[in-house]
Amino acid sequence: MWDRILDRMLRDFVQRGALALTFPDGTRKVYGDAARAPVELTLNDPSLPRRLVLNTDLAVGEGYMDGTLTIAQDDLEGFLSLATANAARSDNVWWRAISARIHTARRVFDQWNPAHKARQNVAHHYDLSSDLYDLFLDEDRQYSCAYFRDPSMTLDQAQAAKKHHIAKKLLLEPDMEVLEIGCGWGGMALTLAQDYDVHVLGVTLSEEQHRIATDRAVRAGLSDRVRFQLMDYRDVTGQFDRVVSIGMFEHVGVPHYREYFRNVRDRLTDDGVALIHTIGRAYPPGHTSPWIQKYIFPGGYCPSLSEMSAAVEKEDLYPTDIEVWRLHYAETLRHWHDRFTARQAEAEALYDARFCRMWRYYLKAAETTFRHNRQCVFQFQMARRQEAVPLTRDYMQDRPARHREAAE
Repeated sequence: MWDRILDRMLRDFVQRGALALTFPDGTRKVYGDAARAPVELTLNDPSLPRRLVLNTDLAVGEGYMDGTLTIAQDDLEGFLSLATANAARSDNVWWRAISARIHTARRVFDQWNPAHKARQNVAHHYDLSSDLYDLFLDEDRQYSCAYFRDPSMTLDQAQAAKKHHIAKKLLLEPDMEVLEIGCGWGGMALTLAQDYDVHVLGVTLSEEQHRIATDRAVRAGLSDRVRFQLMDYRDVTGQFDRVVSIGMFEHVGVPHYREYFRNVRDRLTDDGVALIHTIGRAYPPGHTSPWIQKYIFPGGYCPSLSEMSAAVEKEDLYPTDIEVWRLHYAETLRHWHDRFTARQAEAEALYDARFCRMWRYYLKAAETTFRHNRQCVFQFQMARRQEAVPLTRDYMQDRPARHREAAE
């Protein structure tokens, strides 16, 4: 029965490219364009058809992790590109529509992130071995979208370009007070303090990130200008000239959007400016992949622009600039995947082969989503007063020479 249902689902789903599936009983069927060379998939576990019918996204990821779903020549990119391109055009397919309604109905539960749960979610991903992140991130440990002003840029160059692009939007002046919500391993805060002469408070819920960031500040001789605290952004008090957050808003959760932007507004001075950099979706509100939710980013969600904008408006913040980055994150993830794969033996020594299959699946699935399924990055600049930011973007070029040299 489950084989027949899965067969029907795939006949409706695969409209672009071709997929050949070998069922556990040895039956092989081809879906899509029979004139094209198919991506070859084999199910090696009799329970997989049932699991694929009941929760397709979760079962595919788990099958690849466990080795019970195999791809010929381990062509993970070919398979995920095929699956993502078809998923982008199949919202009205009957089983996809049913699945979307079920997962969307769970959204409030999945994204309910009070402080104690937020700490658990952060620890799940960011308190992994620091040696793991050394395998694929740039030297500064930037774990968010890089900015490829030139396609020939290295990952390190593109990550540096990202930091200085954001710094320009913050309109920094010496000795300003800056709050960074979700400071990661400290790279952005240290750059702002060193190259733009400001004071920075960075907050994180990750014990591992806090330890490393604090140590980096000491070694850089910047402890008098940069402080890192292990705390929830909701517990920060006082006001700041600037608020910046890079790659953290994805962990807030829709039920907390107004709370988040209320905190941003309360932390800003009257002339303050905030810059929120987040993964987003260029289509209406949806839900997080069940596999990503379970294994990679519990509690995570990438917002639509309408969801962000509604919360900003209701918390009396003035949107002063919105920029959309399209394929920059796809290129960033390609670099991360290739660097991780080149050092996979070291990753297996830290964890095991199943973990490495999970991590490669995560990186490549994310990349193909940016390439084929309307995922993007939003940079949302906002202020309490519309006069806090110049009326044109000329200020992006007219910054002091000291800052221009730092960016170069």
